[in-house]
Amino acid sequence: MKRMMMAAAAAGALMTGGAPAMAQDLDKVRLQLQWVTQAQFAGYYVALEEGFYEEEGLDVEILPGGPDIAPPQVLAGGGADVMLNWMPSALAAREKGLPVVNIAQPFASSGLMLTCWKDTGITGPQDFKGKTIGVWFFGNEYPFLSWMSQEGIPTEGGEDGVTVLKQGFNVDPLIQRQADCISTMTYNEYGQVLDAGISEDELVTFKYEDMGVATLEDGMWVLEENLEDPEFVDKMIRFVRASMKGWKWAEENPEDAAQIVLDYDETGAQTEAHQVRMMGEIAKLTEGSDGSLDETAYQRTVDTLLAGGSDPVISAVPEGAFTHEITDAALQ
Repeated sequence: MKRMMMAAAAAGALMTGGAPAMAQDLDKVRLQLQWVTQAQFAGYYVALEEGFYEEEGLDVEILPGGPDIAPPQVLAGGGADVMLNWMPSALAAREKGLPVVNIAQPFASSGLMLTCWKDTGITGPQDFKGKTIGVWFFGNEYPFLSWMSQEGIPTEGGEDGVTVLKQGFNVDPLIQRQADCISTMTYNEYGQVLDAGISEDELVTFKYEDMGVATLEDGMWVLEENLEDPEFVDKMIRFVRASMKGWKWAEENPEDAAQIVLDYDETGAQTEAHQVRMMGEIAKLTEGSDGSLDETAYQRTVDTLLAGGSDPVISAVPEGAFTHEITDAALQ
């Protein structure tokens, strides 16, 4: 693996009295992922492994996420320079006082969906009434809650509402019949359901994109105050440029990108087959994106979050929640 070769070369240079290759002055950037090391973040690991960040004069540290890590909190505490976050979570955090700004949007479409047992008789959203639905929290619940509000379906249970099961980041509630539907991503949990021996014919799925309530995912966010620093802005321009180069490489070389991700997975929990499949699905979400935020998709996300009845995800249209300054410069 390239990082091991680079480390060995640097060590050899030190032993012979020469200047190590890594001794050059590189600008440090810390990236906080939204979840654990997996192909969902392949573009960043590719950019690191293939030297795209180093070519831009950057020393990038990728910080894996997990069930107990909230990227907005890490960013607010100074533990990262840039975070990956779903837009509903980021905009909710902004309204609560954390001034985060979207600087790039590699994911052009959403991979979120509900996966349900077909034998429950569910054929559309109105059939959710009286059912139990697994929902991820920690900021991931906002798209679902907004969707149900638009459908006029309460989320406090009862015959005319849905019972929300706080779902862990697994598919057990569906397999064990604790829930009629669960939250899944096209690139991850849906495959886990199939791997458990359940056939597609036994399932019915509802992609948020198809239902018209999709919200943007996996954007790059920084603190607003940092954008007042020209040196920070310059670092972000180079970071976005190298990251998007990594994403395009990953799209064109999905199997190699999946292997790079596996090389950086220190837990050893991922399998090659799963990561290759994930990368193939992820490529569908980043396809056509150059990193620029599509303002139509942004407005759809905002409208969805505002359409929450008496309890919307956000209560007002955000001001200054994104900038094109970084991507415009990165794409020149």
